[in-house]
Amino acid sequence: MSLSDFIARLPKAELHVHHVGSASPRMVSELAERHPGTVPSDPDELRRFFEFRDFAHFVEVYLAVVDLVRTPDDIRYLTHEIGREMATGQGLRYAELTCTPYTSVLPHDEGRGMPIEAYTEAIEDARLAAERDFGLVLRWIYDIPGESGVPSADATLGYALDHRPEGLVGFGLGGPELGVPRPQFQPHFDAARAAGLRSVPHAGETTGPETVWHALRLLGAERIGHGTSSAQDPALLAHLAETGVPLEVCPSSNVATRAVGSLEEHPIRAFRDAGVTITVNSDDPPMFNTTLNREYEIAAELLELDEAGVAELARAGVRASFAEDDLKQRLLAEIDAYEADPGHQGPEMS
Repeated sequence: MSLSDFIARLPKAELHVHHVGSASPRMVSELAERHPGTVPSDPDELRRFFEFRDFAHFVEVYLAVVDLVRTPDDIRYLTHEIGREMATGQGLRYAELTCTPYTSVLPHDEGRGMPIEAYTEAIEDARLAAERDFGLVLRWIYDIPGESGVPSADATLGYALDHRPEGLVGFGLGGPELGVPRPQFQPHFDAARAAGLRSVPHAGETTGPETVWHALRLLGAERIGHGTSSAQDPALLAHLAETGVPLEVCPSSNVATRAVGSLEEHPIRAFRDAGVTITVNSDDPPMFNTTLNREYEIAAELLELDEAGVAELARAGVRASFAEDDLKQRLLAEIDAYEADPGHQGPEMS
């Protein structure tokens, strides 16, 4: 069995993957037919639309897809189909999807947007259906779009605390880092953590290590989204290693957004060598023309891993997740069984 084949069937958890950012051209085509406008529905035109040019183009595509998710039925369709693609050929058993309800709930111009109650019901319906239909366990991280400032943080905290879906486990912060200081969001993270949600902000992707320090010291980060620039600060690497705070590493995304110059320059090896816990993730896979399997292949190449090393990466993802302890144990047992006999496909998660 080739390493790629081993990876494809390896049971995995994914911790850094965005809800709307996981919409494949097939899903976008369906949504574009529902809401004709600026996004082409023809598959060939869509493929050209999705071809990554630069970060500004990524933002353009991302916001165009956000604009297509307008109704609770759109949310159900998108979430269920994301679950289908995660579970088919990716070996995914568990995923924490980062959702940004603010972009779907607040915009009420031109009759768009939906009440938070409808949004919550839709993602929960789809979560239960994905587990029933595909054996995939989904959990939610509610994400503040940092570029929208404190008002979006106030709203997102309200969604999380006052309309908390059963699958919600974490509270995050995404969007651009430049010009979006982390300290302004400390009260929101304090309140979310007091309510039992786990802190998972993006930090250090397009800014320096100080942003990661802010995420740790002010936002109480239990995992760091990206954390790419952490490699520039030996003291930070030592702190991450000592405390066990994992980094959610997304190699292809980091190259595409110019956070690093090339895969060969990616700091994943520096993280590993410093003893930092690494999890491997796809971020916005269709938009970066990747899959979780491909990210594992890249990590295996950069870290010179064999099957045992790749299986240990998968275990790190499970251990760093916010899954319930019994679910973690089941997932870890499934990885162990697969590594011992990769030719035998065990039962799907139920």
